[in-house]
Amino acid sequence: MQNNNKKKNFQGKLKRKLKQKVYKWHKIFAIIIVIPLLLWCLSGIMHPLMAHFFKPKIANEILTRQPFDSGKIKIGIKEALLKNNIAEIKNFRLVAFNGNQFYQIKTLNDSIIYLDTRNADFLSNGDKLYGEWLARYFLDDKKSAVKKQELITRFDSQYKYVNRYIPVHKVSFEREDEIQVYVETTTDKLATFNPKSRQLYIWFFNTFHNWSFLDVIANEGIKIYVMLLLLSVIVFSAVSGLIIYGFFWKQFKKVKTDDSHSKWRKYHRQTGLALAFFTVMFAFSGAFHAFQKLDKIAFEKMVYEPKYTSKSIGSEKVEQLIKKDSFKNVSLIKYRDTAFYRVQLLNGKNDSIVYINAVSSKLNNSLDNEYAKFLAQYFNGKMQEEKNSCCEMEGASEESVDETIKETAIITDFKNREYGFVNKRLPVVKVAFESDQNKTLFIETATSRLAAFVTDSHRVEGYSFSVFHKFLFMEWAGKDIRDLTMVIAALGVVLVGILGLALLFKKK
Repeated sequence: MQNNNKKKNFQGKLKRKLKQKVYKWHKIFAIIIVIPLLLWCLSGIMHPLMAHFFKPKIANEILTRQPFDSGKIKIGIKEALLKNNIAEIKNFRLVAFNGNQFYQIKTLNDSIIYLDTRNADFLSNGDKLYGEWLARYFLDDKKSAVKKQELITRFDSQYKYVNRYIPVHKVSFEREDEIQVYVETTTDKLATFNPKSRQLYIWFFNTFHNWSFLDVIANEGIKIYVMLLLLSVIVFSAVSGLIIYGFFWKQFKKVKTDDSHSKWRKYHRQTGLALAFFTVMFAFSGAFHAFQKLDKIAFEKMVYEPKYTSKSIGSEKVEQLIKKDSFKNVSLIKYRDTAFYRVQLLNGKNDSIVYINAVSSKLNNSLDNEYAKFLAQYFNGKMQEEKNSCCEMEGASEESVDETIKETAIITDFKNREYGFVNKRLPVVKVAFESDQNKTLFIETATSRLAAFVTDSHRVEGYSFSVFHKFLFMEWAGKDIRDLTMVIAALGVVLVGILGLALLFKKK
């Protein structure tokens, strides 16, 4: 009997000591993370609120097919280049705006120049003019004055990495909404558009959710490690709260609520327990997402751009195809040291791609898939080389690393969860490799670019972020209910934080 009492006394002392330790650490964790927690939650609910109540609209989101007048093409691309003493280029295509047609040419120094298809005359400030024309087209606004136009060559706090396209023209208009339109002239793409309301939202979200305020004192890596540390503390804080409530259930039931301090503690514990799962969900998925950014790929640099000599790019068959009503555009590609014209033709709702050998003029209707495989091997080699040597992509060898390809597929929409809207580019070719991580590359053959790179770790992170951060598990209820649930959960976590903060400063 005496031994049993001693045992009970020992267990009681151990519980009390453990309780004191857990309380102590829970309080320390709370002091550390309460402000970051409030910042993350309050800025996080801005995302669904903006999507429902402040979502901007624009007249045109894509440039409709611009038919080319073959009668205005009086001079071929080869002759146009030679007339302007241009010996080598990276690529070219056709554009039409303001009633004229031009060869849009990317030079070896990455400048974009415009030569008139009638006489090869050089258009001064051609890319700037075309950028403004595209911005006005997307806005359907020919009257508003341009307040400012600039070429954006790197991502910043307003034009973020998530937009993918770079470089782009940023065109700011003198309008009531002070809208800014970002366009990529080399693909006719609308990158994004930000009226004043969205500019404020982006600043708020970037500052308090992505913590851009740390950029002035730390690099991206340090910022991510700071966020990872604080998100880990949030997880530990939630878990320690659960331990207090779970291990000390009997003690919790006996807490008196006669005074206001005890009542606040009771409310904090009850709401904390009810929302602990959501707190851990938000923090864990956010940390996983941030961690993945440490190995972020600079997709803007992942482009295959060999040089082409002006004397080697003439073809009568290309000129014949340009005269067809179904013609959409033309560009150059190099496949295994052979130059080809890549011609896009309209075929119903989709495009058909024709390749023409620049030397023999021989047609090939099935090269697009092979070219995608070639680019996948090329970019796979680039990434492996960068990982091994940490060198600049421009300084790396152009030799590809051959690995077994197990699957290819054409992706024409963003319904595939592996390749979502965040990747921007369509259509692309999915190229899957035989590898431990099921490595998959998505290739945009029209621009010879890597659009996305996915491994099993990316898939797990993406699924984690979608389910636990964006509440994909509520998708069955519809977007409105899903977003409402997410906002309520975030506000609940804010309430837990406020109650905890009040306890830290409230006297007993």
